Amino acid sequence: QFYFPEEQTAAKDASQEESESIPEYTAEEEREDNRLWRTVVIGEQEQRIDMKVIEPYKKVISHGGYYGDGLNAIIVFAACFLPDSSRTDYNYVMENLFLYVISTLELMVAEDYMIVYLNGATPRRRMPGLGWMKKCYQMIDRRLRKNLKSFIIVHPSWFIRTILAVTRPFISSKFSSKIQYVNTLAELREMIPMEYVHIPDSIVK
Repeated sequence: QFYFPEEQTAAKDASQEESESIPEYTAEEEREDNRLWRTVVIGEQEQRIDMKVIEPYKKVISHGGYYGDGLNAIIVFAACFLPDSSRTDYNYVMENLFLYVISTLELMVAEDYMIVYLNGATPRRRMPGLGWMKKCYQMIDRRLRKNLKSFIIVHPSWFIRTILAVTRPFISSKFSSKIQYVNTLAELREMIPMEYVHIPDSIVK
């Protein structure tokens, strides 16, 4: 007797339901679980990322194309997509988002790169804390630190300027020299190709 794949699957499911009182961990459930959790290696340590909890915040980091010759990537970090600190599970979300940002950065960067940090339209309660930023800097692989050519902060607020002033003692002078402040999107367009840089509507407004 021959079955089409759909019929075969249905027949298999039916026979399983009849013969088993304890539900089995199916291949579909395993695939779903793999979608909900991502295993990454950061600093030679294996980490698991809760992809479900960070799903609404994945837009925080994106690829903005390339600049110059070769594979010099533009990485866009939009702070307006960060979670609100009033969330009861805020620390858990930020911990997983941190792992996601670091692992995504490693995947996106082949050679030299720049980070464009979009600070506009970000209320204070969504600003990343000093500890989170310090941890990001410390966990970034040496290759990524070395290959970072500039860190452009667009629409810098007094708060972000203060945070960066406070962090100077634990970041290298070489890294500090890469930080640039840009006050308008027009000014940013004069510095980098904007064809693939996604600027959220809230920042444009």
